[in-house]
Amino acid sequence: MSIEDPSKRRLRRAPALLAVLAIGLFGVVWAGCGSDDADDASNEAQERIEQGLNEAKQGLEEGKEEAQKGFEKAEEEASKGVDEGTSKAQEGIERGKEEAQKGIEEGKEQAQEGIEEGERYAEEYTP
Repeated sequence: MSIEDPSKRRLRRAPALLAVLAIGLFGVVWAGCGSDDADDASNEAQERIEQGLNEAKQGLEEGKEEAQKGFEKAEEEASKGVDEGTSKAQEGIERGKEEAQKGIEEGKEQAQEGIEEGERYAEEYTP
């Protein structure tokens, strides 16, 4: 079972509602001749259809606004994610530089110790 956003559901249903209302309006117009009671019923039906059309249009507009808000929020979240990723990448680069610098310093120290040990060894074994 999938969970669906209500605004998307309204957007999908709106065209069907408009079609049903248009068919109903056509039926009212088609049956337009008759007595005053029939005219009253026709007018009432037409008013209901027009009211339904207005509500459907309003529902479409609300759905459109909700969809736009959703897109804006998604864009915001994506931007935030990129910013966080960039920040973490920069931190990783900084840590890498620090580790490299430590390695260089340790390498220099070991090289210096090796040179000093070599000099001692040369002094010890040279006549």
